[in-house]
Order: sequence, then C-alpha cells, then structure tokens
Amino acid sequence: MALQFQAALNLRSAPAIHKKALKKWNLTIRAQTATTTPEIRQDKTEQKKTLRKGNVIVTGASSGLGLATAKALAETGEWHIIMACRNFLKAERAAKSVGIAKENYTTIHLDLASLESVRQFVENFRNSNMPLDVLVCNAAVYLPTAKQPSFTAEGFELSVGTNHLGHFLLSRLLLEDLKKSDYPSKRLIIVGSITGNTNTLAGNVPPKANLGDLRGLASGLNGGNSSPMIDGGDFDGAKAHKDSKVCNMLTMQEFHRRYHEETGITFASLYPGCIATTGLFREHIPLFRLLFPPFQKYITKGYVSEEEAGKRLAQVVSDPNLTKSGVYWSWNSNSSSFENQLSKEASDAEKALKLWEISERLVGLA
Repeated sequence: MALQFQAALNLRSAPAIHKKALKKWNLTIRAQTATTTPEIRQDKTEQKKTLRKGNVIVTGASSGLGLATAKALAETGEWHIIMACRNFLKAERAAKSVGIAKENYTTIHLDLASLESVRQFVENFRNSNMPLDVLVCNAAVYLPTAKQPSFTAEGFELSVGTNHLGHFLLSRLLLEDLKKSDYPSKRLIIVGSITGNTNTLAGNVPPKANLGDLRGLASGLNGGNSSPMIDGGDFDGAKAHKDSKVCNMLTMQEFHRRYHEETGITFASLYPGCIATTGLFREHIPLFRLLFPPFQKYITKGYVSEEEAGKRLAQVVSDPNLTKSGVYWSWNSNSSSFENQLSKEASDAEKALKLWEISERLVGLA
C-alpha cells in the first residue's frame, strides 16, 4: 500500500542501503458471524474459571501493531503478554502508556537482528518457567529510502535478516515450547503484508516482490561475494522488505505442512490492513509520511488505525473461529475476517521448501 501511494504521487524511493553491520484464548473479540444465547455465555463464563491465562509472546510489542495487539489482549484479562523487544525501557513505558497492568505482561529483551540474541531470549523465556501458548512474529524493519544496505550481527541484509531469519530461528526454537502447551488452542502467527502479494494492486507497484531462485539468500546476503538481495539483484530497501514478507508467508505455510497434523498447532499469517500512521514508515521521506495517511483514508479507503489492526491480530491469536491452520487472514470493509488468497510465489510449496532449507543453514540449524 505504501508503494501504491508512492506511485500515485510519482515519488520514488531511492534504491536503499548496502551491507554490513549488525536483530486463553477466549479473547472476547466479537466474532462478526456469531450470535450467542444467554446459556452459551454462561457456559463460557464457567469455562473461564477453570482455565489459566494464556501466555503469548509478541515481538516488537513496544510500538505500533505489536503494542496495539498487546493492549487488546491484556484488556480481556485472559492473556499474559511477553513483550519481546530490543529496548526494555521503551517497552515498559509503552505498556504503562496504554494502561497494561503490570501483572499482565513481562518484558524480555530480544534483538531479531542478532541470532545470538534470539537464542538468549529463548533461554531467558524458558528460565521464567512460563508455558508458551501463542507466538506472534510481528516486528519488522523497513528501510525504503536507504541507498546502501545495512546488516545484522551475522552479516545478513538487515530487512531479511531481521524480518525473516530472526523470526525463523525464534519460531523453530520455540516450536518445542508450543508443542508442550496444554492450552485449548496453541498458535504460531507471522504477520504478512499485502505489498508482498503480487496478486493485489498494491503488490504490483514497483519494486515488486520477487525471490527469484533464492541465489542471493543461498550465498548469505552479505553484499561481499554475494548480493544483499534474495534474488541476487541490486539492493533496493523497499523490495527487501517486501521480499521478507513473502518469506514470512512461505515460512508459515511450510510450518503448517510439516507440523500442524502432528502437533495440532495452528499456523497462520495475516494482513491486518493499511496502518498508514504506524512507526514502520518512520524512515520514509517527510512528504510521504504527511500525505500517505489522508491518501489511504479518503482515496483508497484502506486506512486502518493501529487500535483496529491490533484487535484484528488479537483475533487471530484468540478467536475460536480462527483456528484453521495454513491460512492467510484478511478483513473486509465491514471488519469481518476472511481467508485471503496468496500470490503464486507466496504459495509456492517448492520455493517454501527451498527457503526453509537455506534458512536452516543460515541460522545454524542444519
């Protein structure tokens, strides 16, 4: 959507950065399709008394969509949120600013741009002795105007290294914890994006997502002997972000194929709508940040507030009507959820398998 607006304004993101350096249940969100009788409400109330709170990890929970989701979940009184964030103080202040009670959250440091930090986070979480019921991979880097690539601690291009590889390792390591959950519905959710889905108008605004044959990823995305881009091309910050979102959606589907039947875990992705005022656009040019929100509100009608988007993601975390695995969720103009269709590339099973195997090697799991 951001790139759609750029095209409308004839604004062109400068190429972007070059390389090297541096990562229950029972939410009472109204299900749009269900009506309940007093008897059913009473049953649910009785059930709540016997259930413990669900524990949900939300990456990037100190701002934007992650914070809005944490708030929506905390307000139900049925969830304890583990805020997985780079900045401990920022997370604490953010939780306080939106009124999340101290007993409803725990902050644990996580820098997805460092695989060592990811491993340390998993160790720290396990040392807390909390069960894990839902993992939400939300945090993201977006550098649309960067002219040179930046890099993670291990030397991967920053957007893909953070958004995909950091979350890939986190999800793989915490899968064992999710398997042990005795919660009624355990879930692993990865936030996708319409801009990485080339069967949409927004996804067809240049630069379009394209993973190619994954040659750049296979070579390490280090910008030294290889390209910093997954497809092996020249660096483009906007494309790097979109490519990472395709990786997120492919990863979700590969998780589903490998583990859903065996574990009962629900694996899902989603696009919660265009949050035009989110901090994700903070690296964009000032004119874009000024005009993009009204463009989405009054021209495309695609604007969604952070609060509404947070409720939608919270719905995917907890709504008993959204337990289907392998689904990419979206919402219509009436804020009703539906199963959306992924693009040909974002649903390519062969590419998902190849992505999985390369990613395993890059993060040290193979």
